[in-house]
Order: sequence, then C-alpha cells, then structure tokens
Amino acid sequence: MNSVDAAGLGIGDEHPTRIMGVLNVSEESPYDPSVYDDPGEAARYVDEELIAEGADIVDVGLESANKRFDVLSAEEELDRLHVALETIESVSGDAIFSIETRYAAVADEALSLGFDMVNDIAGFADPEMPSACEDHDAAVAKMASPPDLERPGAVEETPWAERKSPGWARQADYVDQVYEALKQHGLTDKTIVDPAFGGWSEAQTLADDRETFRRLREFRALGQPMLVSINRKNFLGELADRETEERLPVSLAATSMAVERGANVVRTHDVAETRDAALIGDAFTERRRATADGVSIAQLDVHSGRDLRRQLAEYDVDPSLADEWGRQLLEIDGLAPEARRHLAEVAPEHGAVAYAVDDDAVLLVGSTTAVSDVSSRIRNGEGGLGAIGSALESVLR
Repeated sequence: MNSVDAAGLGIGDEHPTRIMGVLNVSEESPYDPSVYDDPGEAARYVDEELIAEGADIVDVGLESANKRFDVLSAEEELDRLHVALETIESVSGDAIFSIETRYAAVADEALSLGFDMVNDIAGFADPEMPSACEDHDAAVAKMASPPDLERPGAVEETPWAERKSPGWARQADYVDQVYEALKQHGLTDKTIVDPAFGGWSEAQTLADDRETFRRLREFRALGQPMLVSINRKNFLGELADRETEERLPVSLAATSMAVERGANVVRTHDVAETRDAALIGDAFTERRRATADGVSIAQLDVHSGRDLRRQLAEYDVDPSLADEWGRQLLEIDGLAPEARRHLAEVAPEHGAVAYAVDDDAVLLVGSTTAVSDVSSRIRNGEGGLGAIGSALESVLR
C-alpha cells in the first residue's frame, strides 16, 4: 500500500485515519450548515466547527455536485475561487486545504495560490488533471467516474464495451465498473481513490452503494490510500429508516466499519463525532507488517476469494489460481536475487507459491498453514533467510 504525503500530512496505513471536513462556497449546496459566501464567516466555521473538532483536511467546494443543478464551467468556478482563497487566508487553525473541482485549470490556480490538494469528483475526466497535480507535487482524491465532465460519478454511463471489451461489459457488476473507472486515465503517485458513494446517476441504486461498501476491501488492490464519503448517505438511512438529520448514528457505525475495511480518509460534515468513530476503527483494525534485514513484509487485505482474485489480478498473476490456494497474501519487498530464488524454490514444497512481481518484491500466496510452514523452514536458516522467516511468523500471528 502506497502512502501519500499531502503537504506534509501522511495518508496511508501507517498513519491514523484522516478526517476531511467540508466547506461549501456554493449558494446552491443543499447542506446549509457548511455553506458560506462571506470569507470571514467561512473562516470562523472552519476554525471552530472543523479544525477545532479534529479535521485534518478541509475540502472546499465551489459548486454543488448535486446532479439536479447545472454544471459550472471552469471560468465560473474560477470566479468563485476568490471566496475560497480569502477564507483559507483567514483561517488560524492548522489543516490541509483541498479544492473540490473537476477542472485542471481550477486545480492549477488553486494550488498556485494556497491550496494543498485536489478532490476531483470527475475522476480525471479532464485529461490535464493528473499533470496539473503532479506539477505541484499535490495529492489528489480521484472519484470513480466516467470520462465525462458533465456526469461525475455515473460509472454506468462509461462505454465499457469499448473501453474494456463487450464480454467484460456483459459480465461486470456495478462494483467491477467502479473499480475499473478508478483505473481509467491512470493514477498519480499521490492519488487517493474514492469509490463514489451516493446517487450520482439515475441508474445507481442504494443496493449498489451497499455492495460497494460490503466489498470495500477490494479497492485496496489498487495500492493507493482510499477516501470514503458516506456521511448521512441514503444507503445507510434506508437500513435504519432514518431521514438525513437522524442519520448520524448509522454514519458513525459505518465509519468504524469503513476504516476496518481500508478507508484512510473519511469525508464528513460531522467532524467531532466522525473522528471518534474513526479512532475506534483504527484501534481494532489489524493490518500486520514487519521488517527484518532491510526487508519489508506486509500482509495484504484479503478476507474472501474475491479479494484475493482482485489482488492477484493487479499483480498480473492469474486470478483463477486463487481457488487453488488459501487466503494468505503477503508482499515481501527488498529481497536480494538469491533470496528471491530460494523462496521461490521452497514455497511450492509446502503448498505455497512465491511470485516475483518486480526487481525486488515477491508475492507469497497460500493457505495459512502453507505460509506458516514456509516461514518455519526459512526461519531455521536455509538460504540465509532466518530473520525473514521470524518476521513472516510475526505477521501471521
């Protein structure tokens, strides 16, 4: 899992879950408590209601993303940018400021004048967005979306038969489409992926959101930190039969679960409460890793056969082999060539498989028993991997 440095704020598994509070300077935004058009009032809200309550990131929206409203042009967003800039200049608290936009020109201007990162709800539909962020060495949250600036989040509207294949398009379910939408136009080294919860199109259903949440771990196979925006969403309210203003308890329950399933950033209007829920999620999340002799071992997040197949596919390993193995998947970085060869020879003798996935990384796959047997074998000193074997066993505990 790649970690991202967002203007000095670490985002990833080795860091606490980051809380993203929301400020809107768009008069059409539906959630009134976060909407301001006066920079002084907006700055007080950011200081008192967001940063003081635990927000690490403040996400500033220039327009409502609600599909009922017309999409603003880049020029219209730029006309509103001055309010956002005046606001962040007036804030006294310490936070990272994110600009929510779908336009590279707006992102470039905002990053040039004081913003730290970008929240792109159109998923790099503007092909210049990745390079604009890279030019500023800026982190960027990329929401799953079709390559269409007018239709953010509507992944079903992507021409999948053309972009993948007719066969893939016939068989893919909604979560498969979300996953592939995140891969469209690539990922920068500082991309944070967002699976796009909420009613972004008429075709998207509450059942789609529930399935995306259930399979949230699969998005970790992309190797980048993950942002979720689930606060008071309809798919949670329906489960508890609660209207928006009564959905805070279900949002907090879902936040802890999302963190355990891999969320590294949680976007919310309820900062203090969400921070507490994320702390609980962090406290009871186990993602084991260890180091020995300069080698890093990480247990990848695999809780089902589907998770394993997704991870294998991203490493260009035949995902159908998942059915032959168990569900232990470990990434071992930093092995010397001789050590990699030895591990590749030992693993099959115990029912596991070791794949070289780049110049110094190995993917070790097998049942818990098989991987444990491999670790015991090399811990006993064969191939000079004794310390690595001990580290492997500590990860499996």
